[in-house]
Amino acid sequence: MTYFLASILLSLLASLAVMFFAKKFGIIDRPDAGRKRHGRAVPLLGGFAIFVSFWAVVFYSLNFTNLIGQNLPIAKLVGVFVGGLILIILGILDDKYNLSYQWRLIVSAIAILLVIASGVGIDKITNPLGGIWYLDFVRLGNFAVIADTLVFAWIFGMMYTTKILDGLDGLTTGIVAIGALMVYLIASGERWHQSDVALIALIFAGACLGFLILNFYPAKIFLGESGSLFLGFMLGVLAVISGGKFATALLVMAVPILDLIWVIASRLRHGKSIADGDRRHLHFRLVDAGLTQRQAVLLYYLIAIIFGITTIFLQSLGKITVLLALGFLILAVEIYINKQPAKL
Repeated sequence: MTYFLASILLSLLASLAVMFFAKKFGIIDRPDAGRKRHGRAVPLLGGFAIFVSFWAVVFYSLNFTNLIGQNLPIAKLVGVFVGGLILIILGILDDKYNLSYQWRLIVSAIAILLVIASGVGIDKITNPLGGIWYLDFVRLGNFAVIADTLVFAWIFGMMYTTKILDGLDGLTTGIVAIGALMVYLIASGERWHQSDVALIALIFAGACLGFLILNFYPAKIFLGESGSLFLGFMLGVLAVISGGKFATALLVMAVPILDLIWVIASRLRHGKSIADGDRRHLHFRLVDAGLTQRQAVLLYYLIAIIFGITTIFLQSLGKITVLLALGFLILAVEIYINKQPAKL
C-alpha cells in the first residue's frame, strides 16, 4: 500500500510540473468545432508524468527491496521500460509536431518488438473447453511465430484502443486504472500468487489515479499521444506478464474494444478511412444524446468494474460467455444510440 500511495503522490506532483512545462513550450490542445469541444486550451504530456512516476517507484522497489524479480526477470522489465520510453518520446514529438500516422504506427511496432525481444510473451493459453493450447511449437530462431504474433497483436490493439478511447476527460485514465487494479487482485490471489507482478500493477494503477485527479472533468491536463499509447501498452503488457490474463483486460476494456470494432465497420461501410477522426464513438454519442461528460465517463467506469470483477470468479468459458453477452448488449446500445438525433 505504501508504494501505491507513493505512486499516486508522485504522479500528482509530476502532473503539476508537466502542466507548467507544456504551457511554457506551447504543447497544448486547442478546442475546435469537431471532436475537441473542451472550452479552453489544455496542456498535454500527461503520459510523461505517469511514465516518470510509475518507473520511479518501480526502480526504487527493484533496487532497495526484494519485492520485484521473483516472477519477472530484470531483462523483461528493461524491455518494457525501453519500449515505453520510445512511446513517450514518440508521443511528445507528435503532440508538438503532429507526426504522420505512418510514423506513429512504425515506431509503435518497434516498441512492441523490443518488448517481445526482451522475453515478454506467452507459450500457452487456457482452452475454454478444457485443457491447454500450446503456442510455441512453430519457431524461427528465438521467435515463437504464433505466440509472439499474438502478443504483438494484443499489445498493439490495446494501445490503439486506449488512444481512440481518449475522447472524454478522465475516460482512458480511469478505465486503465481499473484494469490494472483487476490484474493486481488476480495476481495477488492464492491461485496465481505473482507478488511482484501484482505490485507493478498496483504501482501503475496508482500512477494513473494520481494523474486522474487533474484529468477528470473538467480536465486541467490531457494524456496526449504519449499517454494514450503508453497506458494501453502497459495494460497490454500487464495482461501478458501476469500469465496471459487476456480475458481480464478484455472484459475491463470490452466496451471501448467493441465500440472500436463497430466504428471501423461503420466507416468501411460508408467508404471512409478507418484512420479518420469523428464523433461516431459511443462515448461521444452518449454525450451528444444528452449525458454529461461526467455521467458518460462514470457509466464506463461502472461497466468496467462490474465486468472486471467477474474475471475474479469466472473460469475461461464463463468469461467468454460474459464477453459475448456484453457484445450483444453493446451492439444493441450502439444501434439505439445511433438512431437517436444528436443534441449538438
